[in-house]
Amino acid sequence: MFASAAADPRIDQPACGTERETLMGFLAYQRQTLEAKCAGLGPLELSTRSVAPSTLSLLGLVRHLTDVERFWVRSNLLAQPDDPLYWHEDGTDSDFDHPPATTALVAASWAAWHEEMAFTDAALSQQPCEKCVVIPRHGDVSVRWIITHLIEEYSRHNGHADLLRECIDGVVGE
Repeated sequence: MFASAAADPRIDQPACGTERETLMGFLAYQRQTLEAKCAGLGPLELSTRSVAPSTLSLLGLVRHLTDVERFWVRSNLLAQPDDPLYWHEDGTDSDFDHPPATTALVAASWAAWHEEMAFTDAALSQQPCEKCVVIPRHGDVSVRWIITHLIEEYSRHNGHADLLRECIDGVVGE
């Protein structure tokens, strides 16, 4: 995706950091990868569902990952009663099933994602990796497990983002 390695905006994770530094470094790298996959695209391209019949879009991935972070950290780790922004108990799933993208919708989606990432980072920095919480349908999970799961979610969806971006404008890369 980048003309040269020097143009890559992502920051490598620490190779010899502490456990927390390494985990948070990998999470940051995956987040930066998603942002790079979306770089330079307007609302129409970001909302393009380019792999029929899937409803996946780059904007949908941003919105979905906002709710993923919100679910695991805000709602479960910290037990705050904050509802998801895009997914609803009745099955309505506006992360992928959203109205036609406008500049305002894209800006609001990016703002929500950045806000949720900042919240996640602040919350995780205050929790020991060994701390466990009970999460319905998952049982006991540790903060370490939650961070690892967030990395896994971003990694999997960055694979989707690769295909979506290639279909939109032919851009490929890491």
